[in-house]
Amino acid sequence: MKNLIVNADDLGWTAGVNRGIAAAQRNGIVTSASLLANGGAFDDGVETAGELPGLGVGVHLNLSNGKPTAPPGEVPSLLNEKGEFSGGPQSLLVRLSTGRLDTREVEKEWEAQILKVLRAGIRPTHLDGHKHVQMLPGLFAIALRLAKKHGIEAMRVSHEASPLRTALSEGNRGSKVALKQGVEARGLKLLARGAREMAERSGISTADYFCGIAQTGVLRKAGVLQLLRNLPEGTTELMCHPGYADQDLRDSATRLQQSRQTEVEILTDPEIRKSVAELGIRLINYEGMGVAGR
Repeated sequence: MKNLIVNADDLGWTAGVNRGIAAAQRNGIVTSASLLANGGAFDDGVETAGELPGLGVGVHLNLSNGKPTAPPGEVPSLLNEKGEFSGGPQSLLVRLSTGRLDTREVEKEWEAQILKVLRAGIRPTHLDGHKHVQMLPGLFAIALRLAKKHGIEAMRVSHEASPLRTALSEGNRGSKVALKQGVEARGLKLLARGAREMAERSGISTADYFCGIAQTGVLRKAGVLQLLRNLPEGTTELMCHPGYADQDLRDSATRLQQSRQTEVEILTDPEIRKSVAELGIRLINYEGMGVAGR
């Protein structure tokens, strides 16, 4: 059986992103989304999710953008002088390695994010990380511990399968952005070594395969079609970032602007949906992983 989770990251970022995710689920192949507890449109994201009964919703653990969910005074090592998260995975990795990022504060903040989602009435299907922060050394174990504590049964392992990365790059080979992100994907693969085994020992499910890092922001229809044709047996997660570029998005700290609307168009394209059906691919979310092989 070939199962595909199509997960839209950044639910709750802005209302425009929420609308785009909803369109890609209602009219396309998106099956899952990851909710930012500290997103500017969190409440709208919760409402949007409530209107999409077929959408699995996970928690998009964040240490890179926005204000903390925990009281700022309890997580000072995570914040800049403005009291906000600051820095992507590379900066966080340096701070971790030099002891300037307190992992006890990471756990406190991530638990606050999970609890905010739970209190909003959402039972998370999985955990993943904004900019794959959950894959940094020592942080995957924290995420696993919190998943077990709060009854969350699955986690994303950001270990991009090379054959799937190659397939997804169809129609976009040679892109400087994709090449740069391909290097980052290989770096994450090194960090992800042993992650699935750690999750299995903890009783937490993971997808068999994952892809979408190298093509973030430069996804093409030809690549998605090629991915579908080359999908392996088992469960694969395709990470994506659909949305509409409203003013709040344009004002926010993300390079993913017009690309989000392009992804809505790709993910709702009739040829894409037809290919999924013709190839016998089962669209599921993380909640469906336990019954995917039945």
